[in-house]
Amino acid sequence: MPETPVHQFDAIIIGAGGAGLYAALALAQENVKTAVISKLYPTRSHTGAAQGGIGAALGNLEEDNPEWHMFDTVKGSDYLADQDAVEIMCREAVDTVIELEHLGLPFNRTPDGKIDQRRFGGHTHHHGEGPVRRSCFAADRTGHMILQTLYQQCIKREVEFFDEFHVVDLILSGGVCAGVVALQLATGELHIFHAKAVLFATGGSGRMFKITSNAHALTGDGMAIAFRRGVPLEDMEFFQFHPTGIYKMGILLSEACRGEGGILRNGKGERFMERYAPTLLDLAPRDMISRSVDLEIKEGRGVNGKDFLHLDLRHLGAEVIEKKLPDITDFVRTYLGLDPVKDLIPIQPTAHYAMGGVPTNADGQVVQDEKNTPLPGFYAAGECACVSVHGGNRLGTNSLVDILVFGRRAGRHMARHVRQVSFAPLPPRVEEEIRGWIETLRSRTRREPMSRIRNDMQEHMMKDCGVFRTQARLDRLLKKLDEIAERFRQNGTQDKGLRFNTDLLESMELGNLITLAQATVLAAADRRESRGAHARDDYPQRDDQNFLKHSLVFKRDGRMSLGSKSVVITKFQPKERKY
Repeated sequence: MPETPVHQFDAIIIGAGGAGLYAALALAQENVKTAVISKLYPTRSHTGAAQGGIGAALGNLEEDNPEWHMFDTVKGSDYLADQDAVEIMCREAVDTVIELEHLGLPFNRTPDGKIDQRRFGGHTHHHGEGPVRRSCFAADRTGHMILQTLYQQCIKREVEFFDEFHVVDLILSGGVCAGVVALQLATGELHIFHAKAVLFATGGSGRMFKITSNAHALTGDGMAIAFRRGVPLEDMEFFQFHPTGIYKMGILLSEACRGEGGILRNGKGERFMERYAPTLLDLAPRDMISRSVDLEIKEGRGVNGKDFLHLDLRHLGAEVIEKKLPDITDFVRTYLGLDPVKDLIPIQPTAHYAMGGVPTNADGQVVQDEKNTPLPGFYAAGECACVSVHGGNRLGTNSLVDILVFGRRAGRHMARHVRQVSFAPLPPRVEEEIRGWIETLRSRTRREPMSRIRNDMQEHMMKDCGVFRTQARLDRLLKKLDEIAERFRQNGTQDKGLRFNTDLLESMELGNLITLAQATVLAAADRRESRGAHARDDYPQRDDQNFLKHSLVFKRDGRMSLGSKSVVITKFQPKERKY
């Protein structure tokens, strides 16, 4: 067997979305030898699908300040977010947006040349008195512009990229992170990447659900790899369902639609959010609107008795729709054969965003226990990480704020770290364990298509761990996921080759998704309350006395177990959420 190639860099970034690229740029600005490893070409990363904008209290169109942004974020989180981290995020959002502009990001402009801003769900002025224009945007393709801008800057600063390399293992040596093992998709060859610091910026895990806005590549790889290596997962039960996915497809229609004045209507044509959020209406937080949509359908007010409602943009006029929502307009025309200028758009909630993930501190350091003890040299940022700034529910625009603020902070901390430490020694034959797993998948007899196992998992997750949950459904789902995991363990790939073996790649991704689905449902079954995106029919009230805490799922002795840690509360005490 040929010797496994070894690459050495001071810092290695896994994932080339907004968090990974901003971290890489921050490292390159400090002249740190940096590599970015991505299973995709960088500008195909899922940040490019972010449409609506970045929340920052610039106050360009009306009065605003970071404390109001902080209040909205904490309230939107159903008071589960760590307020020290939220304060950092909302304060640094302003500087982050200005720096992005200076790096070349083409924001929409006001007539006097300032960055334009629009309203978004849950964002208010004066601690909830009314909606505020806080979202900075580039039409409805803000994430795409972020990727292009940051990728160009990284190329300019000679960051080295390893595209279409799939990271399959984390290397730990003497209690510190020493690198990763990656599979080169073109050859099927394993590579070892030796580093002083590693950042996981690998995105979310929405592909565990059948109806999702997430790209096929969002399979939770970083979360699952860290979990297998002893790092807990935090707040996995909180998975956000966005209220406006294209019916049956899940393709996202951005909250920017409602920020520009779009209205949600039920089958009777009613603006039903007047009943659920009389102040903010269609700009209430996403968890509330998704539940409202679901309730309208369950109570028989779906369109023509079916399981969808309508998004109405017709009153906005062709100029606003074509100029400020061009991508969304194209999606509707392409996938539905409808014209949003003249037609109502059928929508339903779609699995959208993981609030939970790999626990970190505000500098992106991964923490490995209830006491927030950092694992030296290991960092995470973006959707795969849990700082926690989203708590039980993320506000729109705060995903881009999160990945950029904490991606940059992680990169800066990594730059300081690599100057203070030496390379940890690589354990002997560190790649052999993962090589054995890959060879087992390739050599094992295929009993059924992996796609059938994946579809079963997605359908059951959607049905029993969706917008509303109960103990009976979650307990039943845990048993079903055990059966699905066993089917996966007994199964093999159809393609036995090495070069561009997408069957092997998708099988490894499925293994990661099954692990994360089990962690999600285990945490959801234990949280006997309703909070944010975790809505229990059998426990409809929030229970601060017993559940104002972060959940932790550990893997110990081959089994999953639960723990918890405290929520950081600084300025805002938990109150009833009224909108």
